[in-house]
Amino acid sequence: MQHLLSLKELDKATLLSIIHRGIEIKNNPNAYHHHGERKGLLMLFQKSSTRTALSFQSGIHQLGGYAVNMDWDASNFSLSPIKYEVRYASRNCDVIMARLKKHADLLELATYSQVPVINGCCEKYHPCQALADLMTIYEVKGTFEGVTLAYVGIHNNVVNSLVAGCMTLGVKLLLVTPIINEASWDGGLMEEAYQSGYIENVKTLPEAMERTDFIYTDTWIDMEFYNDANYQEEKNKRIDIMMPYQINSESLKGYSPYIMHDMPIHPGFEIAEDVIESENAIIYQQAENRMHVQKSLLLHLLNA
Repeated sequence: MQHLLSLKELDKATLLSIIHRGIEIKNNPNAYHHHGERKGLLMLFQKSSTRTALSFQSGIHQLGGYAVNMDWDASNFSLSPIKYEVRYASRNCDVIMARLKKHADLLELATYSQVPVINGCCEKYHPCQALADLMTIYEVKGTFEGVTLAYVGIHNNVVNSLVAGCMTLGVKLLLVTPIINEASWDGGLMEEAYQSGYIENVKTLPEAMERTDFIYTDTWIDMEFYNDANYQEEKNKRIDIMMPYQINSESLKGYSPYIMHDMPIHPGFEIAEDVIESENAIIYQQAENRMHVQKSLLLHLLNA
Protein backbone atom coordinates (compact mmCIF):
# COMPACT_ATOMS: atom_id res chain seq x y z
CA MET A 1 0.00 0.00 0.00
CA GLN A 2 1.34 3.41 -1.00
CA HIS A 3 0.35 6.90 0.15
CA LEU A 4 0.94 10.25 -1.58
CA LEU A 5 1.75 12.81 1.09
CA SER A 6 4.43 15.06 -0.42
CA LEU A 7 5.51 13.81 -3.91
CA LYS A 8 8.82 12.64 -2.47
CA GLU A 9 7.37 9.11 -2.40
CA LEU A 10 7.41 8.59 -6.17
CA ASP A 11 10.48 7.54 -8.17
CA LYS A 12 11.03 8.81 -11.71
CA ALA A 13 9.48 5.81 -13.50
CA THR A 14 6.34 5.91 -11.34
CA LEU A 15 5.94 9.68 -11.62
CA LEU A 16 6.32 9.55 -15.40
CA SER A 17 3.85 6.67 -15.58
CA ILE A 18 1.20 8.61 -13.65
CA ILE A 19 1.69 11.69 -15.86
CA HIS A 20 1.61 9.71 -19.11
CA ARG A 21 -1.51 7.85 -18.05
CA GLY A 22 -3.13 11.13 -17.00
CA ILE A 23 -2.66 12.43 -20.54
CA GLU A 24 -4.00 9.17 -21.95
CA ILE A 25 -7.09 9.38 -19.72
CA LYS A 26 -7.63 13.02 -20.72
CA ASN A 27 -7.48 12.13 -24.42
CA ASN A 28 -9.60 8.98 -24.16
CA PRO A 29 -11.80 9.24 -21.03
CA ASN A 30 -14.41 6.73 -22.23
CA ALA A 31 -11.86 3.93 -22.10
CA TYR A 32 -11.57 4.39 -18.32
CA HIS A 33 -15.23 4.64 -17.29
CA HIS A 34 -15.14 1.31 -15.45
CA HIS A 35 -11.55 1.24 -14.15
CA GLY A 36 -12.63 2.46 -10.71
CA GLU A 37 -16.02 0.75 -10.64
CA ARG A 38 -17.55 0.55 -7.14
CA LYS A 39 -14.42 2.06 -5.57
CA GLY A 40 -15.10 4.53 -2.78
CA LEU A 41 -13.19 7.77 -2.14
CA LEU A 42 -13.56 9.43 1.27
CA MET A 43 -12.83 13.16 1.00
CA LEU A 44 -11.98 14.83 4.32
CA PHE A 45 -11.95 18.63 4.34
CA GLN A 46 -10.63 20.87 7.09
CA LYS A 47 -10.03 23.76 4.64
CA SER A 48 -12.06 25.34 1.86
CA SER A 49 -11.64 24.03 -1.67
CA THR A 50 -12.77 24.46 -5.25
CA ARG A 51 -10.37 22.53 -7.49
CA THR A 52 -9.51 19.72 -5.06
CA ALA A 53 -13.15 19.04 -4.17
CA LEU A 54 -14.48 19.24 -7.72
CA SER A 55 -11.65 17.39 -9.44
CA PHE A 56 -11.54 14.44 -7.05
CA GLN A 57 -15.31 14.03 -6.87
CA SER A 58 -15.74 14.33 -10.64
CA GLY A 59 -12.73 12.11 -11.27
CA ILE A 60 -13.78 9.15 -9.13
CA HIS A 61 -17.34 9.33 -10.53
CA GLN A 62 -16.01 9.32 -14.10
CA LEU A 63 -13.98 6.21 -13.26
CA GLY A 64 -17.15 4.43 -12.14
CA GLY A 65 -16.61 4.92 -8.42
CA TYR A 66 -18.19 7.19 -5.82
CA ALA A 67 -17.13 9.89 -3.37
CA VAL A 68 -18.20 10.62 0.19
CA ASN A 69 -17.58 14.22 1.20
CA MET A 70 -16.94 14.76 4.92
CA ASP A 71 -16.38 18.03 6.78
CA TRP A 72 -13.66 17.35 9.35
CA ASP A 73 -15.10 19.81 11.87
CA ALA A 74 -18.63 18.42 11.50
CA SER A 75 -17.39 14.85 12.05
CA ASN A 76 -15.96 13.02 15.03
CA PHE A 77 -12.46 13.52 13.62
CA SER A 78 -12.66 16.84 15.47
CA LEU A 79 -13.57 15.11 18.75
CA SER A 80 -11.52 11.92 18.94
CA PRO A 81 -7.87 11.01 18.28
CA ILE A 82 -7.22 10.51 14.57
CA LYS A 83 -5.84 7.00 14.99
CA TYR A 84 -9.20 5.72 16.24
CA GLU A 85 -11.42 7.48 13.72
CA VAL A 86 -9.34 6.59 10.66
CA ARG A 87 -9.13 2.93 11.59
CA TYR A 88 -12.91 2.90 11.35
CA ALA A 89 -13.26 5.26 8.38
CA SER A 90 -10.78 3.35 6.24
CA ARG A 91 -12.93 0.21 6.56
CA ASN A 92 -15.63 2.04 4.59
CA CYS A 93 -13.67 3.19 1.55
CA ASP A 94 -10.84 2.31 -0.82
CA VAL A 95 -8.91 5.61 -0.76
CA ILE A 96 -8.85 8.65 1.52
CA MET A 97 -8.10 12.15 0.24
CA ALA A 98 -7.58 14.61 3.09
CA ARG A 99 -7.17 18.40 2.85
CA LEU A 100 -5.94 19.31 6.31
CA LYS A 101 -4.18 22.16 8.07
CA LYS A 102 -1.33 20.14 9.56
CA HIS A 103 0.97 17.70 7.81
CA ALA A 104 1.41 15.90 11.13
CA ASP A 105 -2.28 14.97 11.05
CA LEU A 106 -1.90 13.56 7.53
CA LEU A 107 1.02 11.45 8.69
CA GLU A 108 -1.13 10.05 11.51
CA LEU A 109 -3.96 9.33 9.06
CA ALA A 110 -1.56 7.43 6.83
CA THR A 111 -0.02 5.53 9.75
CA TYR A 112 -3.33 4.09 10.91
CA SER A 113 -5.33 3.92 7.67
CA GLN A 114 -6.01 0.57 6.03
CA VAL A 115 -6.23 2.24 2.59
CA PRO A 116 -4.04 4.71 0.64
CA VAL A 117 -4.09 8.32 1.83
CA ILE A 118 -3.67 11.26 -0.55
CA ASN A 119 -2.63 14.69 0.67
CA GLY A 120 -5.14 17.11 -0.84
CA CYS A 121 -3.10 20.06 0.52
CA CYS A 122 -1.58 20.88 3.90
CA GLU A 123 0.79 23.57 5.17
CA LYS A 124 3.88 21.70 3.94
CA TYR A 125 2.97 20.04 0.62
CA HIS A 126 0.48 20.10 -2.25
CA PRO A 127 1.45 17.02 -4.30
CA CYS A 128 -1.72 16.84 -6.39
CA GLN A 129 -1.18 20.39 -7.61
CA ALA A 130 2.41 19.62 -8.54
CA LEU A 131 1.28 16.52 -10.45
CA ALA A 132 -1.09 18.66 -12.52
CA ASP A 133 1.62 21.28 -13.06
CA LEU A 134 4.10 18.70 -14.32
CA MET A 135 1.51 17.05 -16.55
CA THR A 136 0.74 20.46 -18.09
CA ILE A 137 4.42 21.16 -18.74
CA TYR A 138 4.76 17.77 -20.44
CA GLU A 139 1.63 18.39 -22.55
CA VAL A 140 3.00 21.73 -23.74
CA LYS A 141 6.63 20.71 -24.37
CA GLY A 142 6.31 16.97 -25.06
CA THR A 143 9.34 16.33 -22.85
CA PHE A 144 10.97 17.25 -19.56
CA GLU A 145 14.44 17.28 -21.12
CA GLY A 146 15.97 20.75 -21.13
CA VAL A 147 12.86 22.36 -19.60
CA THR A 148 13.16 25.26 -17.13
CA LEU A 149 10.38 26.35 -14.80
CA ALA A 150 10.53 29.53 -12.70
CA TYR A 151 8.38 29.94 -9.59
CA VAL A 152 7.85 33.52 -8.42
CA GLY A 153 6.17 34.13 -5.08
CA ILE A 154 6.14 32.93 -1.48
CA HIS A 155 8.09 29.76 -0.70
CA ASN A 156 5.16 27.59 0.34
CA ASN A 157 3.64 24.10 0.19
CA VAL A 158 3.30 24.19 -3.60
CA VAL A 159 6.99 25.00 -3.93
CA ASN A 160 7.96 21.99 -1.81
CA SER A 161 6.04 19.54 -3.98
CA LEU A 162 7.30 21.22 -7.17
CA VAL A 163 10.85 20.90 -5.84
CA ALA A 164 10.34 17.20 -5.16
CA GLY A 165 8.81 16.58 -8.60
CA CYS A 166 11.36 18.62 -10.55
CA MET A 167 14.27 16.91 -8.80
CA THR A 168 12.82 13.50 -9.62
CA LEU A 169 12.19 14.32 -13.28
CA GLY A 170 15.31 16.40 -13.90
CA VAL A 171 13.49 19.68 -14.55
CA LYS A 172 15.40 22.89 -13.82
CA LEU A 173 13.47 24.94 -11.24
CA LEU A 174 14.34 28.58 -10.55
CA LEU A 175 12.98 29.93 -7.26
CA VAL A 176 12.30 33.66 -6.91
CA THR A 177 10.97 33.61 -3.36
CA PRO A 178 11.73 36.74 -1.30
CA ILE A 179 9.51 35.46 1.54
CA ILE A 180 9.53 31.99 3.10
CA ASN A 181 6.36 30.73 4.73
CA GLU A 182 7.94 29.32 7.89
CA ALA A 183 5.26 26.66 8.42
CA SER A 184 6.06 25.26 4.97
CA TRP A 185 9.84 25.11 5.22
CA ASP A 186 11.38 21.66 4.72
CA GLY A 187 15.09 22.06 5.39
CA GLY A 188 15.98 18.47 4.53
CA LEU A 189 14.19 18.67 1.19
CA MET A 190 15.85 21.96 0.26
CA GLU A 191 19.32 20.76 1.22
CA GLU A 192 18.84 17.79 -1.10
CA ALA A 193 17.36 20.07 -3.75
CA TYR A 194 20.33 22.43 -3.89
CA GLN A 195 22.75 19.51 -4.00
CA SER A 196 20.86 18.00 -6.95
CA GLY A 197 21.76 20.90 -9.23
CA TYR A 198 18.18 21.15 -10.51
CA ILE A 199 16.92 23.71 -7.98
CA GLU A 200 18.36 27.23 -7.88
CA ASN A 201 17.52 30.42 -6.02
CA VAL A 202 17.34 33.50 -8.26
CA LYS A 203 17.20 36.99 -6.77
CA THR A 204 15.47 38.99 -9.51
CA LEU A 205 12.45 38.50 -11.71
CA PRO A 206 14.24 39.67 -14.90
CA GLU A 207 16.93 37.01 -14.43
CA ALA A 208 14.27 34.32 -14.10
CA MET A 209 12.37 35.63 -17.14
CA GLU A 210 15.35 35.44 -19.45
CA ARG A 211 16.12 31.84 -18.49
CA THR A 212 12.72 30.14 -18.24
CA ASP A 213 10.18 28.37 -20.46
CA PHE A 214 7.40 28.64 -17.86
CA ILE A 215 6.72 31.32 -15.24
CA TYR A 216 4.58 30.19 -12.31
CA THR A 217 3.08 32.32 -9.57
CA ASP A 218 0.76 31.75 -6.61
CA THR A 219 -1.13 33.73 -4.00
CA TRP A 220 0.98 35.69 -1.53
CA ILE A 221 -1.51 35.07 1.28
CA ASP A 222 -2.49 31.60 2.53
CA MET A 223 -6.16 30.98 1.74
CA GLU A 224 -7.21 30.45 5.37
CA PHE A 225 -5.82 33.91 6.30
CA TYR A 226 -6.88 35.91 3.24
CA ASN A 227 -9.97 37.46 4.85
CA ASP A 228 -8.75 37.18 8.46
CA ALA A 229 -8.83 40.62 10.12
CA ASN A 230 -6.07 39.53 12.51
CA TYR A 231 -3.77 38.82 9.55
CA GLN A 232 -4.06 42.22 7.89
CA GLU A 233 -0.70 43.52 9.12
CA GLU A 234 1.15 40.49 7.74
CA LYS A 235 -0.92 40.64 4.54
CA ASN A 236 0.03 44.29 3.94
CA LYS A 237 3.69 43.55 4.70
CA ARG A 238 3.75 40.73 2.16
CA ILE A 239 2.07 42.87 -0.49
CA ASP A 240 4.65 45.64 -0.01
CA ILE A 241 7.56 43.20 -0.40
CA MET A 242 6.07 41.20 -3.27
CA MET A 243 4.58 43.86 -5.57
CA PRO A 244 7.88 44.27 -7.51
CA TYR A 245 7.57 40.56 -8.34
CA GLN A 246 4.10 40.79 -9.91
CA ILE A 247 3.75 39.01 -13.27
CA ASN A 248 2.53 41.77 -15.59
CA SER A 249 3.06 43.16 -19.08
CA GLU A 250 6.04 45.23 -17.91
CA SER A 251 7.88 42.31 -16.26
CA LEU A 252 7.10 40.15 -19.31
CA LYS A 253 8.33 42.77 -21.78
CA GLY A 254 10.57 41.06 -24.31
CA TYR A 255 9.85 37.57 -22.95
CA SER A 256 7.16 35.03 -23.81
CA PRO A 257 7.16 32.19 -21.28
CA TYR A 258 4.04 30.15 -20.65
CA ILE A 259 2.12 31.58 -17.69
CA MET A 260 1.05 29.28 -14.85
CA HIS A 261 -0.95 29.84 -11.66
CA ASP A 262 -2.44 27.20 -9.38
CA MET A 263 -5.52 29.30 -8.46
CA PRO A 264 -7.36 30.85 -6.70
CA ILE A 265 -6.13 33.98 -8.48
CA HIS A 266 -5.93 37.44 -6.93
CA PRO A 267 -5.65 39.78 -9.94
CA GLY A 268 -3.73 42.94 -9.25
CA PHE A 269 -1.50 41.24 -6.71
CA GLU A 270 0.65 38.27 -7.81
CA ILE A 271 -0.52 38.61 -11.42
CA ALA A 272 -2.11 41.29 -13.60
CA GLU A 273 -5.53 40.59 -15.07
CA ASP A 274 -4.48 41.04 -18.70
CA VAL A 275 -1.76 38.41 -18.25
CA ILE A 276 -4.29 35.89 -16.93
CA GLU A 277 -6.15 36.16 -20.24
CA SER A 278 -3.07 36.38 -22.47
CA GLU A 279 -2.33 33.88 -25.24
CA ASN A 280 0.60 32.38 -23.34
CA ALA A 281 -1.45 31.67 -20.22
CA ILE A 282 -2.07 27.95 -19.63
CA ILE A 283 -3.73 28.46 -16.24
CA TYR A 284 -7.07 26.81 -17.09
CA GLN A 285 -5.36 23.88 -18.82
CA GLN A 286 -3.26 23.50 -15.67
CA ALA A 287 -6.38 23.58 -13.46
CA GLU A 288 -8.29 21.14 -15.67
CA ASN A 289 -5.40 18.70 -15.45
CA ARG A 290 -5.97 18.31 -11.72
CA MET A 291 -8.83 15.93 -12.49
CA HIS A 292 -7.07 13.95 -15.23
CA VAL A 293 -3.84 13.34 -13.36
CA GLN A 294 -5.72 12.57 -10.13
CA LYS A 295 -7.70 9.92 -11.98
CA SER A 296 -4.37 8.41 -12.96
CA LEU A 297 -3.12 8.70 -9.37
CA LEU A 298 -6.25 7.00 -8.01
CA LEU A 299 -5.84 4.11 -10.45
CA HIS A 300 -2.18 3.80 -9.50
CA LEU A 301 -2.99 3.63 -5.78
CA LEU A 302 -5.85 1.20 -6.42
CA ASN A 303 -3.65 -0.96 -8.68
CA ALA A 304 -6.41 -0.65 -11.27
